[in-house]
Amino acid sequence: MNKGLYATLAILLAVLILLISLPDRITTPKTEDHLIQIEEKIVRGNSLSPLIKPGQTVKVSLNYYNYYPIERGDIVLYNYAGNKDPLIKIIKGIPGDRLELENIGSGWNILINGEVVKNSENRPFLVSGNAYKMLSLYEGVIPESAYLLLGEIVSGTLDSTRFGLVHKSDILGKVLHLTSLFFSVIYLS
Repeated sequence: MNKGLYATLAILLAVLILLISLPDRITTPKTEDHLIQIEEKIVRGNSLSPLIKPGQTVKVSLNYYNYYPIERGDIVLYNYAGNKDPLIKIIKGIPGDRLELENIGSGWNILINGEVVKNSENRPFLVSGNAYKMLSLYEGVIPESAYLLLGEIVSGTLDSTRFGLVHKSDILGKVLHLTSLFFSVIYLS
């Protein structure tokens, strides 16, 4: 056999092992006293398209973050006080990150730790007007228990460009979706 075939077989075996063991990782918390709840939700907005489309059903691991840390790239369910239904967004900034805004003439890029923040299509977020004013309030180091949440629309959606950084207590759970199984980048908006 050639090296390419060995590599392909190794990858397939690793994915199979991951898929077999993943349900235990998702449903078994670090303590025996609680179980992580998983619910299905129907996505109603388009702020995460093309990652997650309107009308798509996703599984959400509620109270996941009672046992595991919130990580950059997680897709999360967020309790937004202005909506009866929670929002689904992507964690783009975590505590300890440096949030900056860079003027590029036509607006401001959002930078995390000196890197321009981009969506899944590798397009940079570009804010202006009220979105700039909101995010400029948070320039500097993101404080403990605060997170930058964004959708996929680079000009902003109902996300941190409108309501600012969010507190950990308002993040309800992690969205489980197929892409995240393979790249450890998961969850909803």
